[in-house]
Amino acid sequence: MHIVIMGCGRVGSALAQTLEQQGHTVAVIDRDPTSFRRLGSSFGGRRVTGIGFDQDTLREAGIEEAGAFAAVSSGDNSNIIAARVAREMFGVENVAARIYDPRRAEVYQRLGIPTVATVRWTADQMLRRLLPSGAEPLWRDPTGGVQLAEVHTSSAWVGHKISRLQEETGVRVAFVTRLGEAILPSSQTVLQEGDLVHVMMRTDEVHKVEAAFAKGPEEEGGH
Repeated sequence: MHIVIMGCGRVGSALAQTLEQQGHTVAVIDRDPTSFRRLGSSFGGRRVTGIGFDQDTLREAGIEEAGAFAAVSSGDNSNIIAARVAREMFGVENVAARIYDPRRAEVYQRLGIPTVATVRWTADQMLRRLLPSGAEPLWRDPTGGVQLAEVHTSSAWVGHKISRLQEETGVRVAFVTRLGEAILPSSQTVLQEGDLVHVMMRTDEVHKVEAAFAKGPEEEGGH
């Protein structure tokens, strides 16, 4: 996958190096060309000097071929504008924006842009939003028969109740991470855009569960 990163600070440079090591092609945008020193001489991706929400700059970085875009500059407004341009104008599917002011998170989330608050930022969180596929095991019981995992959930489940998700996939939802906070859902909890769903399931059913989460609810199913 080709991935565009706006911002070459500590977070952006670490993200770029990690993604390149995983075999992805990467382009990094920053208005300060000296910031690219953080990437090191071994970095083989593109270094693009410019403003991350400028369309010409984004095109130079390969946004039209990108499967993911991360906005991790030092400015909240710049990050959210760039993330919206990437998604709405260029149709990039996996977009994430880092923010410094967690009070803005809910507003941004309503715009359909997954956000990562700086206080809670980890490389794993950002990577999971840029490469949201499959299940990421977090814990296994001693026998290995049952595991707790974060499972990528299709946007088709947004607006449906947790109870329906459990009924159709055969899992137990342990908790949901929403706007950086973990919540224990009830059967009436409705999935929202950007929710990260953590489930308990049998290890031998992981592939079946992944497929059900990726597919979305059955058409004939009721609410």
